[in-house]
Amino acid sequence: MDAPTLIGYGIAAVVIVLVIWLRSRGKRRPVRNNGIGMLMPVFLLLAAFGFSINALTQIPDHPFHMPAAWELLCALLVGCGLGSIMLYHTGYEKLADGLVYAKPNKNFKYVLIAIVVIRIALSEYFKGLDYTEFTLLTMVLAFAYVCVWRVGSFVKFRQARLTAAE
Repeated sequence: MDAPTLIGYGIAAVVIVLVIWLRSRGKRRPVRNNGIGMLMPVFLLLAAFGFSINALTQIPDHPFHMPAAWELLCALLVGCGLGSIMLYHTGYEKLADGLVYAKPNKNFKYVLIAIVVIRIALSEYFKGLDYTEFTLLTMVLAFAYVCVWRVGSFVKFRQARLTAAE
């Protein structure tokens, strides 16, 4: 394995640990600021991917070309599927203190690890693609995954807040 691959696996491991740690901490703290913080990863990824795509178009001696439409659609669908799985395992509840908390889910960490393993397996399977195509497809998959999960979580949070208010 080359160094960039090992670095990618290291980053994935750190992300898994951070998400599990934050989720376990989140059980004790209510969701604040009307849940707007749940949407921040969507906007941060949009900006980061915009800069990344710009950098991909500037690689010397390597012409940039978009992947085929069906490849983009497949990446989008896989991302939506993975995001839906995470969304299914994410929930919120209003407690007696009147605040909304994330529902504890003992399977969440296993689902998160499984999703990361699936993404790594897919990335290893498609290593034969051109670097720019592969990077763009990975970004589309990740963006769709995060959008479905975070926007859906925001909607679930708002519903928990409203239904408990009635």
